[in-house]
Amino acid sequence: MDHFGAINAFMQTAATGSFTHAGRKLGLSSSAVGKAVSRLEESLGVGLLHRSTRAMTLTPEGLLFLERCRAIVNDLESAQREMTEIAGKPRGQLRVGLPQLGQHLMVSITAFQLAHPDIELDLDISDRLVDIIGEGFDAVIRIGSLDDSRLRGRMLGSYRHRLVASPAYLETRPAPRSIMDLKGHVCLHYRYPTSGKIDPWPFAALHLPVRDIPRSAAANSIDALQDMALAGLGIACLPDFCVEAPIEAGLLSPVLEGYLDDSRHLHVVWPASRQPLPRIKAFVEFMAGRAETGALWRRVSL
Repeated sequence: MDHFGAINAFMQTAATGSFTHAGRKLGLSSSAVGKAVSRLEESLGVGLLHRSTRAMTLTPEGLLFLERCRAIVNDLESAQREMTEIAGKPRGQLRVGLPQLGQHLMVSITAFQLAHPDIELDLDISDRLVDIIGEGFDAVIRIGSLDDSRLRGRMLGSYRHRLVASPAYLETRPAPRSIMDLKGHVCLHYRYPTSGKIDPWPFAALHLPVRDIPRSAAANSIDALQDMALAGLGIACLPDFCVEAPIEAGLLSPVLEGYLDDSRHLHVVWPASRQPLPRIKAFVEFMAGRAETGALWRRVSL
């Protein structure tokens, strides 16, 4: 029997007044209980019990030790209750990584914060490929596939790109009917803020090589590209959730529909573990629920 088991044997003996009754409660023989208490007394260097054929009573040292043991047990039970409560209720700091597109997820992020006020959100918005485990992220929303065995993931949805321009711009030059026609147009490109690389327009493989598309202007912000397109500065390649409302309002017009061939998947990923923290589980379930109801993205309105 270990040291804590011996203490438990002593406490049960003090409570019942005999090794026999203590053994019944513990599922042990009376001799096993007696030996455990004797080893405890030997390790402490004091006698804890007065033994007689009629009764078993505590020595002054035994009474003091029993009081200390009860206090410790109460503290342990209190700590266990606190941990159980923590395990059941999401709380604490949650570090979340978002891509630049994550700005359009803020409607869902904000709703999550309102639903879980005990969680302190720490957001990192960047297009760089973060080391989720090495940099201490709890969860990251990532575009693309999941190819790291150290991570778990859940798909939230997908989106595609559309080429758009303002009616005012299309009055200055005819709308392109083929990709070759883009050579006579102002093309607005997205540039990744971390690498400086241009995000290629996702034309189908049989169409014009990316290098032949004019690069008239570039920005590292999707919102900036949308503003430039709305202002009539050229043709932009933007996510569908950004342009649906402006197209419906007549502020943007789609061009070269059917020429793009892309579908980008959005995943929420987190470090693999047998039991994810409640705050991570709450975030994943909340975002997945928003995705299922079509409320994940902020539908850009004007």
